Amino acid sequence: MSQTKIIAYLKPSCGWSQGVRAVMRKYQLAFEDRDIINDPLQRQEMIEKSGQMLSPCVEINGHMLADVSGEEVEAWMLANKVVQPNDVKPDAPINQPCAHEMPQAAPLNFGLRR
Repeated sequence: MSQTKIIAYLKPSCGWSQGVRAVMRKYQLAFEDRDIINDPLQRQEMIEKSGQMLSPCVEINGHMLADVSGEEVEAWMLANKVVQPNDVKPDAPINQPCAHEMPQAAPLNFGLRR
């Protein structure tokens, strides 16, 4: 059986990118981790291959998954039999945005004035 070729265009520290990495670790998959923040050539390659600017993008055996979460990558790999289901829990959230994109808690207002 041939080796699965995976190229992941990721940010160094981003919730979505960390989710993709966690899925790769869960299934013990070797992959190329391409830094699109610190390497403009990798970002340009991602844009050219995916046709858009959002990340993460993951190319698996020539098939591009654009602007995906780890959860979406895992679902695609399971559906396309790239991996088999397992009971291993991911070591990071696989469907979570970057910290600066998380919704902030707003104070509750019950109509009381102070």
